[in-house]
Amino acid sequence: MATSPVLTPTDRGLQQSVIDELDWTPGIHPATIGVAVLGGVVTLAGEVASLPERIAAEKAALRVDGVRTVANEITVHGSAEASASDEEIARHVNEVLTWTTTLPTGSVAVTVHDGTVILTGTVDSDYQRRAARKAVQDVQSVRLVDNRIELSRRVSAVDAGTRIRNALRRDALIDAHNITVAVSDTTVRLTGTVRSYEERREAERTAWNSPHVQHVDNQIDVDAKGLR
Repeated sequence: MATSPVLTPTDRGLQQSVIDELDWTPGIHPATIGVAVLGGVVTLAGEVASLPERIAAEKAALRVDGVRTVANEITVHGSAEASASDEEIARHVNEVLTWTTTLPTGSVAVTVHDGTVILTGTVDSDYQRRAARKAVQDVQSVRLVDNRIELSRRVSAVDAGTRIRNALRRDALIDAHNITVAVSDTTVRLTGTVRSYEERREAERTAWNSPHVQHVDNQIDVDAKGLR
């Protein structure tokens, strides 16, 4: 018979810190969310009423010092009164995308199945791709967003790696000395070690800001204690 893993004092402390952060964050009902921790990896489970609450719970866990990664297994189950048909959701999503000024008209197509919104199409930048997702995830009754929007083809710049390294050095949230940037054609690979998941995510956002990047392979490790 399989035995449950024994939590170390560090994992127990991290578990309590995540629970406290969920309780501290507005818009989250922590009583419906379970938190498990093993080796710095946090698993969130349970059921919430909306996709924004599910996303907020994940972001809250990632803010906690010592968290290496988060497996978000929370499901969205809104009330029957708040639910809408796929046709209604699709109509509302299309309206929101039309109002999103950063997106070119007609650049994103929408498909909805059982409350899951699938976004397809082509845009010029990752910022626009993120903007589409952010706008859609707040639409009522949306349970999940599957963002399949692609970036338009672009020419690789010879000095793209240098530009990204300089941008990392300028960013006050990042210790660029611990990050290595490798560029192959229009793909950027990030390696190294940072102090927090937020720093890891900020490094990836910085790489995406290059106008010559189509793919970012983020292999940066999070080791808060190792860098202190």
